[in-house]
Amino acid sequence: MTLPRPRRPTRPLAWLLSVLMLAFASLALPALAQDAPAEPIDPDKLLDAARKDMVAVRKQQNDTLDDAALKDFRKTAQSVQSRAEEAAAALAPRLTDAQARLEQLGQPQDGVKEAPELATQRSQLNREVSTIDSQIKLAKLIGFEAEQAVAQAQSKRRTQLGERLGERTPSPVQSAFWRGLSRERAADAARVEGLATQLADLARTVPAPAWIAFVVAVGLVLGIAYALQSLVRHLCATRVPVGRLRRSLYAASVVALRTLRPGLIAHGLVVTLTSAAAPSDLLDGWLDAVEVIVWFGGFVAGLGAAALMPRKPSWRLLPLPDETAARLVWFPHTLAAAVMLGWFTSRTAATLEISLPWIGAAQALASLSFFAVLALAVTQLRRARVAAAPAPDKDASTAAPREPAVRPLWLSVLSAAAWLTLIGALLALVTGYVWLAMFVMNQFVWALIVLGGAYLLSVLVDDLFMTLLAPSPAAPLADGAKAAPPADDRPAPPRTREQTALLLSGLCRVAIAFFALLLLLAPYGEGPLDLVRRAGSLGDGLEIGALTLRPLDLLQGLAVLVIGLGAVRLLKGWLSQRYMPTTRMDVGMRSSTTTLFGYVGAVAAIAAALSAVGFSLQSVAWVASALSVGIGFGLQSVVQNFVSGLILLAERPVKVGDWVSLSGVEGDIRRISVRATEIQMGDRSTVIVPNSEFITKIVRNVTYGESLGMVQFKLPMPLATDTERVKALVLASFEAHPGVLSAPAPNVQLDGIDGDKLVLNASGFVGSPRSAYGIKSDLLFDVLTRLRAEGLLPGQVSPPAADADTPAAT
Repeated sequence: MTLPRPRRPTRPLAWLLSVLMLAFASLALPALAQDAPAEPIDPDKLLDAARKDMVAVRKQQNDTLDDAALKDFRKTAQSVQSRAEEAAAALAPRLTDAQARLEQLGQPQDGVKEAPELATQRSQLNREVSTIDSQIKLAKLIGFEAEQAVAQAQSKRRTQLGERLGERTPSPVQSAFWRGLSRERAADAARVEGLATQLADLARTVPAPAWIAFVVAVGLVLGIAYALQSLVRHLCATRVPVGRLRRSLYAASVVALRTLRPGLIAHGLVVTLTSAAAPSDLLDGWLDAVEVIVWFGGFVAGLGAAALMPRKPSWRLLPLPDETAARLVWFPHTLAAAVMLGWFTSRTAATLEISLPWIGAAQALASLSFFAVLALAVTQLRRARVAAAPAPDKDASTAAPREPAVRPLWLSVLSAAAWLTLIGALLALVTGYVWLAMFVMNQFVWALIVLGGAYLLSVLVDDLFMTLLAPSPAAPLADGAKAAPPADDRPAPPRTREQTALLLSGLCRVAIAFFALLLLLAPYGEGPLDLVRRAGSLGDGLEIGALTLRPLDLLQGLAVLVIGLGAVRLLKGWLSQRYMPTTRMDVGMRSSTTTLFGYVGAVAAIAAALSAVGFSLQSVAWVASALSVGIGFGLQSVVQNFVSGLILLAERPVKVGDWVSLSGVEGDIRRISVRATEIQMGDRSTVIVPNSEFITKIVRNVTYGESLGMVQFKLPMPLATDTERVKALVLASFEAHPGVLSAPAPNVQLDGIDGDKLVLNASGFVGSPRSAYGIKSDLLFDVLTRLRAEGLLPGQVSPPAADADTPAAT
């Protein structure tokens, strides 16, 4: 019999990953090679460059600049600010070092002549400290001025944006719009022809082998992308655990591959065009912009395809009806083409500095393309809803009722928002507010792209954490099968992994939402980098008195607290499960020791976390002392129970497992905490008793130390009873029971005479008070049996016959 050869699905994956790694390495190595020779920072040069740039910023600060000039002005001011901050940060260690050396010299003594060398060195150090301190102050001043310049540029950009949105130009339905285009057509056409000529000349310089290599590379990119897509789909279906992670990983791979495919082709084209000759600065910037546009267009197309999945409904992440997804199969690539067209026209117009009428025409063209694509998409959504609605049947008696398709709420809200946006943009375009129409359409499309990407990332992060960290759900049972009962009645283990997965997933999704908000606010005059820079000022910390709270310190303190508490928990588990069972301690002592260790470890972890944040333990002690009076009055009972709990755990007058009786409560101690003690009653109910009750009141501990249990009962007998025979029978019963101890020996005594009866008192000792009740019951049954057999029970005439073989009378 021939065994089948095992499949090796990882070999093609490893090969493809190796190819991709080599490709990315070939692209990254030149950049790394350029960044390798990192020179040390010279704060003097940085400060001098920042000072010169700040002079140029001051000259342009009051000039009237357009949006592009304001962007350059803001970049220059931000560069000045970063240089000034870098120079101040580099000068700070120098100042600290000089001050430390000056401190080592100390102050000259009065009336004592100092050595010339020391005086000279002190003078040099004083000059050095003064010079560095003035440089740091100058750097901070320049950084502050640059920050003000950046804020002023942002304010001007917002003002210009508002003015531009309210600006009214000739509408495409007016003749003035077309007359302006005709007037500027010749000059703008010459600029476009000049760019086209430069591009054609650059293409003619490329040799034929380079074009052949480009075509072969395009074929390889397309083939590898197709193979990778099939391989990823196969691996997601066979290697990834069952669940949503399969779909989210596959959707992410679709976005990545559809972004890489056109982006790599565009990058290869630019590299091919510039391989033989260097383009002009204008053409080089335009080519870079076109490449970025193609990359972004591929991302938009991939994002839409991953969201819809019209041919693979089971892989779709969005809760979208199949009919709707099928009707919108054209939407991702068409929207990507419209985005690329609008960005391409606006970028080309800005590069060539064409006239305002043709810039307005380019903006109108972009707005109309967005309008057409979105209007068609909303129309298809409406048709899909109509097609999914149940149609009236002529023969209603024989036809089965058809349930209407449920339309998601988000889809209805999106359709309504799209209609409002389209109507508003069309009215603005017709009435001449071309910039407002373009802004509204761009914002709507930009919001769709950002929210779509944020949704995909959120789902992917959530699925990753919930699949890799959270415990896998139990496998479903067959029909009619019942789950097996648990082996014991122990409580279920805590769902720590699932809670950790939920917390990490929530934190990552909050971060994704935050960055999505930054991207949504970018077109309103403040870019994501500006918002991040403003948020980065929080890193300087929040000063509260002498304490400075910094985000990094808070994160460090939180990490120390989590790691410390986790280590304490692990050590507690090791103590209770591994080490303590090897000692001679009883169960109660083990529990008390482990609990005390947990409290001490928690206090140490909290103290370490406070130290990491910046709190001084001495300050904490002073605060605790100041609050002690208030704690004494307001939390007196809580503190009393806490101290009583520590006393119980240290002195151990009672321990876990003891049988105690306190204020009418009697039962077994199950748990001792710092505030209260849990006592389990005989009916399995639990009573929670404050710890102070065990310290301030009388407690009966039945099982304290090595206490024995005592069995005692009284036996009334007639006055004529042979007491010696009864005593011998009772002692024989005690000696026959295995639970009764022989030392101390059982005893039967005459307790007294009650009227016409003798009262015998029988007693014996057992190994534990817990077994006294059951042994007493057994002894009573046995004593009654023995007395009946001897005919000594009160009222009994004669002893029963040994054999009851006589048949009953018929």
